[in-house]
Amino acid sequence: MQKQWFKNYDELATSPNRKIAFDIANAGYNAIDTELVVANLVQLENNILTIADKSFDLNNFNKIKVIGFGKASTLAALALEKVLENRISEGAVIGLHKTPCNYIETFAGTHPKPTSVNILPGQKIFDIADKSDENDLIIVIVSGGGSALLCYPESECDQNSRLYDEFIKCGKTTIEMNTVRKHLSLLKGGGLAKVAYPATVIGLIFSDVPGDNFEDVASGPTYKDMSTVDDVKMIIKSDNLDDFDLIETTKDDKYFEKVFNFVLVSNKTAVEAMQKKSEELGLRAKIISTELYNETHLALKEIFDAQKDFAGEVILAAGEPDLKVTKKGGSGGRNLYMGALAVKMGVIDDNSIFLPLASDGMDNSDAAGAVVDRSTIDKIVESGIDLDEYLANFDAYPIFNNTSEMIITGPTGANVSDLMILFKK
Repeated sequence: MQKQWFKNYDELATSPNRKIAFDIANAGYNAIDTELVVANLVQLENNILTIADKSFDLNNFNKIKVIGFGKASTLAALALEKVLENRISEGAVIGLHKTPCNYIETFAGTHPKPTSVNILPGQKIFDIADKSDENDLIIVIVSGGGSALLCYPESECDQNSRLYDEFIKCGKTTIEMNTVRKHLSLLKGGGLAKVAYPATVIGLIFSDVPGDNFEDVASGPTYKDMSTVDDVKMIIKSDNLDDFDLIETTKDDKYFEKVFNFVLVSNKTAVEAMQKKSEELGLRAKIISTELYNETHLALKEIFDAQKDFAGEVILAAGEPDLKVTKKGGSGGRNLYMGALAVKMGVIDDNSIFLPLASDGMDNSDAAGAVVDRSTIDKIVESGIDLDEYLANFDAYPIFNNTSEMIITGPTGANVSDLMILFKK
């Protein structure tokens, strides 16, 4: 069943073109709906669990356990309970919010920086995996945000928090930060697979990482890590980071022989659904990238330049454009900043609508993003907002709050990186 994700749709969809743009965006959100994804891709019949093209006979296992971490994990846990029901013997999952489950204990942790509340769930996840044997099946929900939410041992929590503060100042990619994180933890970087050995492990991956770097989702607890402590030392040196207590990740293949990872959803899922919706509406759509990592102004240029060379109406992209935050005290995230910068750069013409969106619905705020078109620009001008000042202070939230052009979805329970839609007609 298709949902309408935009809570303020009636207030924002005030023109035919805006309605089209929001319909396209809504298709993207529906495609990554965590509960629907699990219901469609995880099937159980006659005690045979089928995921993608792989089947598991549950009669071969004494116990079935569920553990997980990340923004999609608690909703995915609830969806898994509907499939497996009382076959689940125990479980522990940490997300942003608790979700009432019958067999799986859920926890609310902190993100993007871990705090002490993340430690107990990490301990429980470790214990469940550690006490498993070769006759057990462990289903691991791995989703975006898990790098911060999953903490074990306790010493990782403080180090992970310090690392986030330092990385956001130097503006490096999430993948680089996750490479360091893998070497602070006993669970990340394949550590969970080692702890769970010799149990059978199924990883259900809800990817928030641009491109196909699925081993970086939640810092890869169920994937063999190819990076080394020496690699991390180079990152630390190049970015002038503090000292950290580094742990080498396991390189022994035996720990991964009974690990099966399935990527259930990624940002490609969203943009391909938006492309399909565009075509259903009689529009031509082009996906230019699912790996936008470059600086925000360069990402914007890439998106708007693509429209110049394309005879169609819709440009789609996804990723995590680089935003180096050099001042404290601002509000809003990458998407609101990108929307404000698009106004500043003068790339919006009378026929363009630009939607930068956080797939999790929370662009470092209660807004998912903003709608930017000529009407938005007029409202900014009329309000007397000093765009340069707000951008310099990385404070984009008030710009769109004061003009009532923020997009509100609420937490979506999904997370596949940022999504960008440029519609021109």
